[in-house]
This record gives sequence, structure tokens and C-alpha cells, in this order.
Amino acid sequence: MSQSITRQLTLCADDFGQSDAINQGILKLLELQRLGAVSVMSQGPAWSVGAAALQDHTRTADIGLHLNLTHRFDEANYARPLPAWLLRAPIGWIDSAAVRDSFRRQIDLFVKHLGRLPDYLDGHQHVHAFAGIRNVLLEVIAEYWQGTTTPWVRAPDQLLDDGRVPLKAWVLRTATRGFTATLKSAGLPYNAGFAGVYALTPDANFAQLMQTWLWQLPANTLIMVHPAEHSNDTQDPIRVARVIELTYLRGPVFMQQLQSAEVTLSRLVAAR
Repeated sequence: MSQSITRQLTLCADDFGQSDAINQGILKLLELQRLGAVSVMSQGPAWSVGAAALQDHTRTADIGLHLNLTHRFDEANYARPLPAWLLRAPIGWIDSAAVRDSFRRQIDLFVKHLGRLPDYLDGHQHVHAFAGIRNVLLEVIAEYWQGTTTPWVRAPDQLLDDGRVPLKAWVLRTATRGFTATLKSAGLPYNAGFAGVYALTPDANFAQLMQTWLWQLPANTLIMVHPAEHSNDTQDPIRVARVIELTYLRGPVFMQQLQSAEVTLSRLVAAR
């Protein structure tokens, strides 16, 4: 990563552990030092074999846990469709004990294979920030991070750009409203800005969106990305978009755009 004094942004790659194709794509970007954070799905089938490779990158990137309540890897993991959470969470119609147990198991699986607690926590499809679920998140953090440095937490309600999908952005903002205030009250660090929401389709023009974000976003914004190598996994609806992201992020055009926008990629400088 460049050492020049420029505006700093953090790229966070989601879904490490979901598949080998995703792991390999993320590892390629880590080798190029183009990521400041990696979010792990510890229930994923590729986590146990992929964890060791992350050990070589802990000096340049934060390794966090991508808490999952919507992707069913097998019958053992607790998962519900996203619409169910969107409808039930705001009215408190959730099984808090089941959510708590799921979060504990995911943290334990992370620690089992990486040997330490996550640097930060976020959520697959942002469920960690939903009303009701966020209270369980705080309980689990208090349980696991006793007497240690607390993790930073992704705050998706800090969304700064709708990525040309205004309805999707509205749903996210509505479902996560007030989450930053919750983190502040708990004294937990978080990202001061958030971006990366878009259609996740091949025709979405990811490169153009990224160029816009590089030029317009304030320093210390967290941008989520979903890179991966080519995959024939038909169960992954965004597999084509993942390859497009990887091709662009590892290529020379991205580096040129970083220099033009006077942006340095870095780990997150969390706010409180």
C-alpha cells in the first residue's frame, strides 16, 4: 500500500470461507495489498482449509467475522431467509437464544481455525445491525471480549451512496437505522462511512461505481467488495459479479484510478 499522505479508504472483502473460489480471489488481492479487511464466514466449507493462508496477511489487513443468519450451509446452522428477518426483527419477533447460540458457534469456529478472536464483526446481508439482533450482538461481544481490546463493528447505517439501487439502499438504511447510536452507547468503534451497495449483476458497471466512490467518499469510509475466482457454483447468485470485481480490483486501471483520486488503501481507522 502506498505510504503517501492521501485520503484513506478501506476495501473489505466479504464471504471468505464460503468457497475455494472466493478464498482464492480474496487471497490474490491480499497479496497485492489491495484489501484492508477480510470478513470470514466461519460456517463455510472453505474456512477450515483457508484459515492458514490468512495468517500471512494479518499485518496488512484486519480479519473479521461475517456473522451469518441467512445462508444455510447445512442443516446444522441456524438460518432464515432475509425477508423473514426484515419482517420479524423490527417487532422483536425473533428467537434471541437461537441467534445468540449461532453467533457463539460462529465465533468459536473462527477462533478454532485462526487461533484468536476476530478483529471486527459484521453481518452477512447486514443482519447483525437489525433491531433485536443488535442487542444479542452486544451481549456476545461483552461475553467474548472480556478484558481485551474490543472489536470494531461494521455500521451499515452509515451508507453514503446508494450504488444506483435506491430501493435496496432504502431497505438497508431502514432495517439498520439507529445502529451507530447503539455502538456509540456501548463504546464500540465503527466505520464512519460505508459504501459498496449495488446490484451485484454483470451489467452494473462495477468499475464505474468504484471510480465514483474513490472520488466522492470521505476518508476512512469502508467499501465492501465481493471478489472471487471463476466458479460453477450455481447456488451463488452473484458468482459472475464476483469475477468482474476481482478482475478490476487486481488490474492496472484500478491502480490508476486510486492515484488519480489521491486515495490510499488502508486498514480501517475506526470512529467511536
